Amino acid sequence: MIVVTGATGNVGRELVRILASAGEQVTAVSRRPPADLPDGVRHQRADLADPESMRTALDGADALFLLVAGDDPQGILDIAEAGGVRRVVVLSSLGVGTRPEAYRHPGAFEDAVRRPGLAWTVLRSGGLNSNTFAWAESIRTQRTVAAPFGDVGLPTVDPADVAEVAAVVLREAGHAGRTYELTGPAAVTQRERAEAIGDALGTAVRFVEQTREEARAQMLQFMPAPVVEGTLGILGEPLAAEQKVSPDVEQILGRAPRTFADWAARAAGSFR
Repeated sequence: MIVVTGATGNVGRELVRILASAGEQVTAVSRRPPADLPDGVRHQRADLADPESMRTALDGADALFLLVAGDDPQGILDIAEAGGVRRVVVLSSLGVGTRPEAYRHPGAFEDAVRRPGLAWTVLRSGGLNSNTFAWAESIRTQRTVAAPFGDVGLPTVDPADVAEVAAVVLREAGHAGRTYELTGPAAVTQRERAEAIGDALGTAVRFVEQTREEARAQMLQFMPAPVVEGTLGILGEPLAAEQKVSPDVEQILGRAPRTFADWAARAAGSFR
């Protein structure tokens, strides 16, 4: 049995679908019941902030897809191992490698999973294309996007590609002890993302560039201050390693990563 945490999220929802389609026995874990689940998938309500709530979901499991959430990764992994889990895939962030001081939280999960007797794999994801869902309301109501650093490009990644990589790593041998970096096929600027969404909608979307301070004030409403500073650093003054296109998605899936335009075409309904 494979346990998928964050099963209602952009990556987890797709991962559950892929695993179920492949005939795997899957337990989908989330704080709220999903709107729909593939046939045969069991849902378990639990919260990673409360490791004990994971015990029932993990009992009898073989593998775990672990989202970075909560503050006790050791407690989660202790319960996972007690339940029989021997393979864990952690969805982390590229920032752990490039800006470890700002990304201590996912870094703690990476450290925790590297324990003897556990077949672990770390997926360090670049920024997800689905982060642009934050623009949905302003696009729907004003056909406008407000964001900082409009002409700085980053190789953001399709969450469906992250889910497909996770499914391969969870099901196939040869990935234990590996850390993979997951990016899209090319760097894309904020301005270009807004344009791609407009193309998918068949209408122009205006881009308004925020100042760094305007972006910081907005981000502090839902992100911790150290993560805000790290994120602004990546968005505004990315290191070469943060702009690099990784070969890992293509090597694992045997095809190039999907483009941002591909994602925008599939997600257009959320911006109408």
